[in-house]
Amino acid sequence: MIYHQIRIAMKPDAPKDQVDHALELLRRLGRELDVVEQWVVGRDFGGEFEYGAMYVLKDVDAYRTYMYAPLHRKIDEVGLPLVKNMVSLDLTDDEDPEIGDKIAKVHTDRFADHPEIADLVDGLGSYEGSGSSADGPASA
Repeated sequence: MIYHQIRIAMKPDAPKDQVDHALELLRRLGRELDVVEQWVVGRDFGGEFEYGAMYVLKDVDAYRTYMYAPLHRKIDEVGLPLVKNMVSLDLTDDEDPEIGDKIAKVHTDRFADHPEIADLVDGLGSYEGSGSSADGPASA
């Protein structure tokens, strides 16, 4: 299993109705995408972030389906302009020694296929995560 988590801090001037809409889209992703085994979207405590989401995915193929879902792309387009800082983390019990590289490749492929999403991530105040590298950004 891959436990994909994002933690986000919103821009101080992000309109509440737009933030609420973006959070609802994150919830829809959990409810509607068949490859998502479990999910949670809500407030984030214990750090600098206000909100977070976690999606449980069976394997790297499900992870790719999740990352390429049209609703995920819409979430990036609607939500990322509201975000000041973000981290994206992946925890897995997959014993494949190359799983980290496979996860990173999903991000690399997605940014190559959708450079407009990479541009949105580049516009964040800060981003850290499983899809980030010295060569480019990564997304939720």
